[in-house]
Amino acid sequence: MAAKASKAASRAGTVPGLSIVVPLFNEANGLANLHARVLDVAGRLKTERGLALEAVYVDDGSRDATSSVANTLPAGPLDIQVVTLSRNFGKEAALLAGLDHARLGAVLFMDGDGQHPPSLIETLVKRWLDDGYDVVYTAKAHRENETWLRRTGVHWFYALINWGQRQQIPEDAGDFRLLSPRAAHALRQMPERNRFFKGLSSWIGFRQVRVDYTPAPRAHGATSWNIWTLIGFSIEGLTSFTVAPLRVASLLGLLMATSALLFGASMLLQTLLYGGDVPGYPSLVVGLMVLGGVQLLMIGVLGEYIGKLLSEIKARPVYFVAEHSVKSADETAKQPVKSPHAAE
Repeated sequence: MAAKASKAASRAGTVPGLSIVVPLFNEANGLANLHARVLDVAGRLKTERGLALEAVYVDDGSRDATSSVANTLPAGPLDIQVVTLSRNFGKEAALLAGLDHARLGAVLFMDGDGQHPPSLIETLVKRWLDDGYDVVYTAKAHRENETWLRRTGVHWFYALINWGQRQQIPEDAGDFRLLSPRAAHALRQMPERNRFFKGLSSWIGFRQVRVDYTPAPRAHGATSWNIWTLIGFSIEGLTSFTVAPLRVASLLGLLMATSALLFGASMLLQTLLYGGDVPGYPSLVVGLMVLGGVQLLMIGVLGEYIGKLLSEIKARPVYFVAEHSVKSADETAKQPVKSPHAAE
């Protein structure tokens, strides 16, 4: 097994190793249990494959004791990094912080709420090392426990975001995924600050494969995602990754112009052929309201993209690190580093 790991690493041009990046937000109650399960998997991977491992826990401005709990976790067979951000910057920023701090070749992203089963890590590693895939992403085996509205929203979101894309983003793909060393390196070269990790990790190409799984029930706390945050995330993802909304706005404008032309032609024919009077006030009011609504919608879409351009031009750092600690494998002493480091 170790020979296979070395062979895969030589193809990628790096020492075999895996950084497990886990963004955290108010996960103090369940973090110790999650880490114990990660340690169990890490021990088997180190023994069976000779794979160097580290866990990178990114505390995204939690309001509970997440950072304190993370700093007390035992290293065991893998190194531990704890990156505490100066405030809550959002999940995409936390993922980028983890990617920036990952020190080993391959990078695996997973959530810190326990719904991404650590036992699946071995399967992802197998598809990478044994089967030669560069991007191993997971997807929900089914969405039977989700509402019809959410399933429909997810379907149309990915239909819109994939419109005109050569590299399609799988509809059920999640953030639980493994990137080979060269795929991780490609992702690091993306310069944009407004990021959509699912889209970017699909866009880079390379050999990709899907692994189905069933999410585990959340053991502690409650999710911070609701209908409004999901809508906001969808708008952020669309405007950060694709110009599809602009195309929809253009097509909507074309549709409205065509409808107006046909409506005008019908009124002209009605007057010329039948000599009837065309009611003016109702048609005028309805026309103005529809036209005004479409124009405001288009202005809003343009405003979103202009806002993204302004954000990119300002070039503000995506996140700031308040504290950073490193604990080596099988060591009990941690090395805290308070740093003003910021990633751009």
